[in-house]
Amino acid sequence: MKARVFVSLKSTVLDPQGQTVCSALHGLGHQGIASVRQGKFFDIAIADGVTREQAQREIETIAHEVLANPVIEEYQVELLD
Repeated sequence: MKARVFVSLKSTVLDPQGQTVCSALHGLGHQGIASVRQGKFFDIAIADGVTREQAQREIETIAHEVLANPVIEEYQVELLD
């Protein structure tokens, strides 16, 4: 089993990198793009023998305490078979 954790800035936090990408896209002629928000994701392999429930709890804890800064970032966890 694998987990994927998506981390992105909260919508209330300015995203200068996303704004720069959006500006570059407009410069390249992609005028239909209204905005860009950047983020990151982590693919995590789960050890054999760990139940889906255990994995969900552990990955949620890791995402909250290690991978994301909950003050300015939000995260989403997906478990993949």
